[in-house]
Amino acid sequence: FGSSEPAVSGQGSALIPNTPGKRHPPLALHFPSLSIMAVTSFTALLFSLIPAASAMLKTSAGPIVTIPLDKQYVPVVRKNKTVSYKTAYFGKVYLGLPVQQQFTVVFDTGSGHLFLPHVRCETETCLKHRRYNRTASETAQDINHEGQVVPANARHRDQVNIAYGTGEVTGEFVRETLCLWDHTGDVNAQRSRSCVPMRVITATELTKEPFNTFEFDGVLGLGLESLAVDPEFSFFGQLSKMNHLSQDRFGYFLSRSDDIASEISFGGHDTRRMASDLSWVPVHKPELGFWQLQVTRVSIGGEIYPLCEEGDCTAIADTGTSLIGAPRQATQRLHWLLARKVPDNPDEIDCRTFPGPDLVFELAGGVNITIGPEDYSRATAMRVLQNKTNSSQVICRASLLPVDGDEVLGPKAWILGEPVLRKYYTAYDWRNQQVGFALAKQPETAEEHASVTTTHSVIGAPPTEPPTPTLVVV
Repeated sequence: FGSSEPAVSGQGSALIPNTPGKRHPPLALHFPSLSIMAVTSFTALLFSLIPAASAMLKTSAGPIVTIPLDKQYVPVVRKNKTVSYKTAYFGKVYLGLPVQQQFTVVFDTGSGHLFLPHVRCETETCLKHRRYNRTASETAQDINHEGQVVPANARHRDQVNIAYGTGEVTGEFVRETLCLWDHTGDVNAQRSRSCVPMRVITATELTKEPFNTFEFDGVLGLGLESLAVDPEFSFFGQLSKMNHLSQDRFGYFLSRSDDIASEISFGGHDTRRMASDLSWVPVHKPELGFWQLQVTRVSIGGEIYPLCEEGDCTAIADTGTSLIGAPRQATQRLHWLLARKVPDNPDEIDCRTFPGPDLVFELAGGVNITIGPEDYSRATAMRVLQNKTNSSQVICRASLLPVDGDEVLGPKAWILGEPVLRKYYTAYDWRNQQVGFALAKQPETAEEHASVTTTHSVIGAPPTEPPTPTLVVV
């Protein structure tokens, strides 16, 4: 996790998050970012990918722009066997005028800035992505870290380094127009409710991990305004301030079926994707910038989990994380409590279909979030072979992400990632600083799902047959 207090200096160095003591002389800023990108034997990463079309819809909650999301699977291989998949959801945005440049981005509630690769970045990793061409836009302004305009041909530019878990981004600053759909040739684009002026980080360096693996071009942070080093970096903050939305909200829907597109909606929530009313939970310590909620109790199979008995745990709703994140001190015990022995030692099994205890988060305001084995389980089971007796046992396990506490979030922070966001439609209320949860309404067919013509892609989908258990010899 990054620090909540950015260190700013025009020509100084900046401490890089997650790399204690490491300093890079050219860096000017240190931005906080929540999103977890490390993948271990118990973790698998979530992002978001956007498809070809966005649509303006009207619902009872107000006018919204809804963007369908593409999905990418990336296999995690151990000893020549695929043991799990990293999944990514990302979507299109458009930058610059009058001819807009199209990019795919992660819509990430756990970070606060937008970065995209710069055309000057010619590494192998950057060349795999669309790159922003500043000279092709008439609305671009080169700026320093304070937002002051600098000459386009300036020899020395302020730079920033941002850590995204296992990855790092180094870039410069530009003020630019960002739109949620393509306004190429539209002379009134800057007055559109789907376009905002904002500060963008243009990446001159991207690390291979994870950006070489995934197809998204950048990350668009949707954390609260205080997560950004300046309010002008905050996309939704700018959208709310400049365009006078009827509702300062965005909503997030994850589909259980690859045949149905996942979606993000701006300007309200989408009641078509809700099977119940929204239950609202206030943001805890909004000054930190995260969509962080107070957890009053956690239970597993009806038994109270002692770590949160005093009501001092927190949970962060994070669209940039694919798992449930648990405090590192708790993960070993949680894995034990959520593991299940499978009788008859089957040759194939999808553990998401095998019964197990419910994991329940009781949030402030009396809102309960219940996650079952179909949500938290790793699909692939583990076959444990006892060497001495030559006997074996198939075990289904949970996928949990260990979270290291810090001085900002504390030692009892959980992350509500993809498993929670797939079961519950979530709405993020910018003005009132609260998160709404409703049971997601999963459409049965693509025709039922789409009230307008939309397309989405699924990249690298895994086999449909149940996976064979991974052999572990003890």
